[in-house]
Amino acid sequence: MNPRFPRFLRAAAPLAAALLLASACGSGTEKKADAAPARGFPVTIDNCGVKTVYQRPPKHAVTLNQHATEIMLALGLQSSMAGTAYLDDAVQPKYEAAYKGVKVLAEEYPSYETLLAAEPDFVYGGFASAFADKEGRGRAALKSAGIDTRLNLENCAKPVTTATLDTEIREVGKTFGVANRAEREISGLHETLDGVRAKLGNVAPVKVAVYDSGEKTAFTAGGAGIGNEMIRLAGATNVFGDLDKTFGDVSFEQFAERAPDAIVIYDYGDQSVEDKKRFLLSNPALKDVPAIRNRRFAVLPLSSTVLGVRVPAAVESLARALHPDRFA
Repeated sequence: MNPRFPRFLRAAAPLAAALLLASACGSGTEKKADAAPARGFPVTIDNCGVKTVYQRPPKHAVTLNQHATEIMLALGLQSSMAGTAYLDDAVQPKYEAAYKGVKVLAEEYPSYETLLAAEPDFVYGGFASAFADKEGRGRAALKSAGIDTRLNLENCAKPVTTATLDTEIREVGKTFGVANRAEREISGLHETLDGVRAKLGNVAPVKVAVYDSGEKTAFTAGGAGIGNEMIRLAGATNVFGDLDKTFGDVSFEQFAERAPDAIVIYDYGDQSVEDKKRFLLSNPALKDVPAIRNRRFAVLPLSSTVLGVRVPAAVESLARALHPDRFA
């Protein structure tokens, strides 16, 4: 189940139990606020409309969603993590050892009670659904329990670019007092992007459309998310870049009218890439689309198409698929 648009919402936690757990969890954070600031602190972060003043780095963070988890691991912050939840893919091999040392609270989102039982002082969510009010995990509810929060900037920034990714990593680094690590990570990510740019040069852009899922309509990437920027950096144009959403539904007739030369398939969940290809190739509305006639597809895992540390490598992968001659 994709956390961006969950098919159902779990029942909200009973208020009485939540208040008891919040009280038990909140006492430690009140002591934290009363203590003197750590070196280099206080740090003020304004994140998606929520301003937080950190007197010291969080010590018991919980991450919800893959890209939030991997940013933390990329910055070497596993010892500051009290738990994690909701992966779409296996973590990258270079983070496997660090990830194994972090407690997995739930396969998908943990209940409010499970989350509070981990005694976090900070919860970092990748998708807005991580902080679903109806499930008791709203940012305001967590704040009232003495828990600070962060939401990945792709959920609120416009436009979303590689500069947004830099800000995401930089702000997490500042929050945890590891600004130097954050700058090193950003530098390494831009080396990959610079290498792709040099390979592509003045290549003619390829018209592409994203197919995420859907049988009655096509769930695609619009122009408001990092996916659109990734397509541009890979030497292509998103035919649905004028859709002012990160993701949205379009009809297959619209898909055909935009006539993409290539289709980028997002790989995740129960439906395999091969099943998605078969569906697209057999859809009569798409039979005259150049990408279908030429069977021209590229594939990216979902975890690489959101604002996280996988973005530069995914840009390179997509560029290689669309312009193989430039990487020969």
